[in-house]
Amino acid sequence: MENEYYKTKESVDEYIKLAKGIDGRDHIKKLKTFLPLGSSLLEIGSGPGADWSILAKDYKTIGSDNSKEFLSHLNAHFPEGKFLELDALNLKTDILFDGIYSNKVLHHLNEDELSISIKKQHKILNQNAIICHSFWQGKGSEIFNGLFVQYHNPESLKLLFNGRFKILFLEPYTEFEREDSLLLIGQKISLMLAMEN
Repeated sequence: MENEYYKTKESVDEYIKLAKGIDGRDHIKKLKTFLPLGSSLLEIGSGPGADWSILAKDYKTIGSDNSKEFLSHLNAHFPEGKFLELDALNLKTDILFDGIYSNKVLHHLNEDELSISIKKQHKILNQNAIICHSFWQGKGSEIFNGLFVQYHNPESLKLLFNGRFKILFLEPYTEFEREDSLLLIGQKISLMLAMEN
C-alpha cells in the first residue's frame, strides 16, 4: 500500500517547515561544470521548490512531483514554472531532456525499482545528456516517517548506473553527519556503445 506521507496537506506543510533553508545549491554548482547553461532539465521530486528555484535561473527547468499537495504548493508559489505529476519509477512523459536532477528522492525506490527508473531516465534523455542525483550513504534499508529509504554506497550505484550512464563524478559529502551522503553525476551513453564495450 502506498504511503500517504507527502500526500496530505498536513505532512506537506510539516515537511516544508522542516526543509526550510535546506537546498542543493552545492550539487547544482557541481552540475554546472557538466551541463551547459540553458539546457533543458527535469527535476524529479521538486517538493517545496527550493532546488527548482535555483535550477530555473540557469536551466529550462521543468519540475515534477507525485504528490498533488506538493504540485499545488509549487504552482501557487512559482506560477511562472511548469510542473508535471510524475512518479520517479515510471517517469511517464514524452518530453526529452538534456539533463535530470534529483536531491534525495531516488532513495525511496528499492534497488529493482531504481533499476527501472534508470532505464526510464535513459529513455527520456537526449544524446550525451547529464544526470545528477544525491543519495543517503550506508547499508540496507529502513522505514523512516513511514517511507521506505534505501541506502547506497559507491559500488552499488556504479552497478546500477553502469551500462546506461558513464559515471563522471561520484563522491561522498556531508549533510548531517560525516559523509552520510553521495552525489552522482553521469552522462547518458548509447546502448549500442554499451554493447560494444
